[in-house]
Amino acid sequence: MLVQRAPANPARLREALGLTHTISAFLAARGHDDPAVTRRWLDPRLSDLTAPDAMIDRDAAAARIADAVRRKERVVVFGDYDVDGITSCAIVTSAIRALGGDATPLLASRFDGGYGFSDRALERVKALSPSLLITCDCGSSDHERLARLGDIDAIVIDHHLVPPEPLPVLAFLNPHRPECGFPYKGLASCGLALSVAAAVRAKLGVALDLRPLLDLVALGTVADVAPLDGDNRALVRAGLARIATAPRPGIEALAELAGVKPGVAISGEDVGFRFAPRINAPGRLGAPDPSLQLLLATDLVEARALAARLEQDTRARREIEKEILRSALDQIAATGQIELPGIVVAGEGWNHGVVGIVAARLVDRFAVPVIAIGLDGAEGRGSVRGPEGSRLYDALGRCREALIGFGGHQAAAGVHVRASDVEKLRELFAVACGALSAERGSHVRGSVAATHDTPLDPRDDPWAVVVDLERLEPCGQSNRAPQLLIAGAEVLSAREMKGEHLRLVIAHEGRTLDAFGYGLAKDAPRPRSRVDLIGQLRRDDYRGRGAVELRISSIRNRA
Repeated sequence: MLVQRAPANPARLREALGLTHTISAFLAARGHDDPAVTRRWLDPRLSDLTAPDAMIDRDAAAARIADAVRRKERVVVFGDYDVDGITSCAIVTSAIRALGGDATPLLASRFDGGYGFSDRALERVKALSPSLLITCDCGSSDHERLARLGDIDAIVIDHHLVPPEPLPVLAFLNPHRPECGFPYKGLASCGLALSVAAAVRAKLGVALDLRPLLDLVALGTVADVAPLDGDNRALVRAGLARIATAPRPGIEALAELAGVKPGVAISGEDVGFRFAPRINAPGRLGAPDPSLQLLLATDLVEARALAARLEQDTRARREIEKEILRSALDQIAATGQIELPGIVVAGEGWNHGVVGIVAARLVDRFAVPVIAIGLDGAEGRGSVRGPEGSRLYDALGRCREALIGFGGHQAAAGVHVRASDVEKLRELFAVACGALSAERGSHVRGSVAATHDTPLDPRDDPWAVVVDLERLEPCGQSNRAPQLLIAGAEVLSAREMKGEHLRLVIAHEGRTLDAFGYGLAKDAPRPRSRVDLIGQLRRDDYRGRGAVELRISSIRNRA
């Protein structure tokens, strides 16, 4: 007999946890019905992290690294060129150096060898004559190059999907290995790197405080769109607090340019939209090394100079992005892909480092998986992005005949393709995405429509709701930030801002509230009209404590 589960009780959560009506209703709707369990979820602790004992090869990796530290062996730490790879490399490098070892960091380059442990990467490592190589956020699929290391021992720390062939290395840390008994599979490479550092510390019997590295874990985990649940929730929460209260020089310098005020609560959105794009920028245009130098900097003056370089690269990247996006939209219309369940765009000379951002922008616009490819003569490399819940890796698996190669995971991937096969890939990808969408019973097409999670309860002070909302952080993958509905608000004023943005002042249940909508000036309502607004409620630090603002996702005029 099937037992129906009783719906969660918002009043029970509110009374037990002291939450607002709004957030109690939201949590109940998301399935939180046990106050004790919900309390632990709202206030995650590092002491509750999953015991790492069952992580395959963790002990072997720690033993080899500890031995290298004792013997002062040269260790090369090789990271991928994205934020997860850069932060993982910084974590391992910092830990080995703090423990008294010799660590030389290197990063992959999109424009000098490409993703992962490439042939060029192998040359660069061998030129340094290390006795130990540690790869971070890459290596799971790099069997051929790793096999050619000769007498250099190798340890791979990675979280990408695992091919069936055994990896020719001393230790391979990846929770996605079928034989790995570590139950939490969501760690990004930076989280794995921290776990390895803790294991090395234990092997050496050194009382090294690793908490200063949690800011790097937060950056890498959020930027890599890893799930913000389980262990990641505790790690990122602690890392965000560190960014806000005790930032390393590089992050402090970056925050100054990103407009993040010191001491304020840092959200997952801040990492995803303010910090991560700046850290990624140098690697999108050339070598990613300035970003690693920034994160390892110990002097604020040096850090500010490096942060200024990242800011300059960020602005240049935005201009390139605009040009490619404009061309991609024209191509989608010309090729009749507007109604397809998967989109492929390609262009000669499109920057390989920027096509991933363009793919994400197209996902936001069309709500289907997208491949954006930068062609260079007969071949091209591209990035694959999709709406939350997409199975991108599975979709690419159904397109193998049109690909030279592909890699990544279900949330983000990369492809290598012949220019002559782009049209074939376009056809196969649309079929694959349509089939996978049908299998999971989801819509295959449509614009991203804003929907609300719960109404803003008129009994709640909006500031109290914001305080509760911050307890839900980190928000992002697998923990989407709540979209609140303010129904029947009266528009007191509406004005267009520079950049076609919209600023509103509304009245709702006897309170006035500021609201702001990116690019929504075209939807500006008339003063004294009634509207329904959907968006995210957040503190407005520019107007001082107690001030809140609704970041509008959707406006609906009432008749």
